[in-house]
Amino acid sequence: MTEADQDKFRRKALQVTEAQAKIMPYAKETEAETVSLPKAFGRILAERVSAPHPYPHFRRSGMDGFAILSCDTTGCHAGQPVLLEVVDEVPAGSVPKVKLKPGQATRIMTGAKVPDEADAVVMFEMTESVAQAGKTYIRLIREIEPGKNITPIGLELSEGDLILEAGRKLSAGEISVLATFGIHRVPVRKRPRIAVFSTGSELLRVDEPLQDGRIRNSNTYMLYSQIIEAGGEPILFEAIEDDLAQAKAQVEAAFANYDMVVTTGGVSVGDYDIMADLVSGDSVDMLFNKVTMRPGSVTTAAVKDGKLLFALSGNPGACFVGFELFVRPAIGRMMGIPQPFLTELTAELARPYAKINNFTRFVRGRLEVREGKLYATPAELDESGVMITIKDSDALIVIPPSSAGMEAGRQVTVLKLPGGNF
Repeated sequence: MTEADQDKFRRKALQVTEAQAKIMPYAKETEAETVSLPKAFGRILAERVSAPHPYPHFRRSGMDGFAILSCDTTGCHAGQPVLLEVVDEVPAGSVPKVKLKPGQATRIMTGAKVPDEADAVVMFEMTESVAQAGKTYIRLIREIEPGKNITPIGLELSEGDLILEAGRKLSAGEISVLATFGIHRVPVRKRPRIAVFSTGSELLRVDEPLQDGRIRNSNTYMLYSQIIEAGGEPILFEAIEDDLAQAKAQVEAAFANYDMVVTTGGVSVGDYDIMADLVSGDSVDMLFNKVTMRPGSVTTAAVKDGKLLFALSGNPGACFVGFELFVRPAIGRMMGIPQPFLTELTAELARPYAKINNFTRFVRGRLEVREGKLYATPAELDESGVMITIKDSDALIVIPPSSAGMEAGRQVTVLKLPGGNF
């Protein structure tokens, strides 16, 4: 047995948090680039954004009605009504043309600029129109307090206030705010370009007919989708045959041209597990090749020229979990996301989980709120080679090592998966 073969069997297992800590120093932030506002959707903000002006930047009416001087209504009541002459009209988007004087009112629409002299807006339904001597008046039968129905300058934000922190993902709400302040060119993090390989002579292309003893290359497309969801730009390559020299050449070429390399398959200890051989060679520096987790204990990470290589299990369930625990956080850190790890919640286990565990299990499952309490239901099929339940899961349920399984009703930590229904 060669020294490389011996290294494949002499694996030192790390805790998940230890393995995560080893990869994060190599997840260097990508450079910033500036994109147009429509193209900023879904991107990660590279710089903090402050308000260039107050919002709103003019006093605006909160409803359709009449802008008035509130002092004109002092002492007003049903037995002593007040008549105010209507001298101007201000639709939304226009400005007042007449300077208000005592005893006068301006017809105004919702969102329109309030005349500088006015200090209140009375809603249309509280007035009665009166025509006298060719002039139009409104009749009021109650006092109106100063500031009524007027949105003041800077109610939401003052000039210089923080709008968005760096590292914020730009969704519809953020895009709306940027547009409101006229920020049409947005600094965002460049998407890391990530090469994706599957390994194994047993793999068929997805468009090939079934063959006995072979399977379609589904992991590549799962990883492609996960990378996009995490904010990266995946580049798919043809599956690598079980040939170490070929694998080494293709992976080294990918390192030269891309920001990260992710492979699936070939990380166990069999004769044909080429990624296990590759990462134990001299061309890369291995960070870890075993983690105390199920599924995916053989998840492996290495670094070359400061760039990360993740060699994930070929089993779909293990590949999925390995990506979520290690690759997604690395991409998030490269994008400048302050908290790149999956969100932790606490839930009650909805049904027993009978499997005993030497390692911590990350069990696919569903979250549900019943009567204000969060429940987590483990998937019926959760073997590392099972892929069907991936589509039905919105969380990973963390089951600690145990020799007796876990009863229903126990409190468990759950990691919320992105894109789930919960």
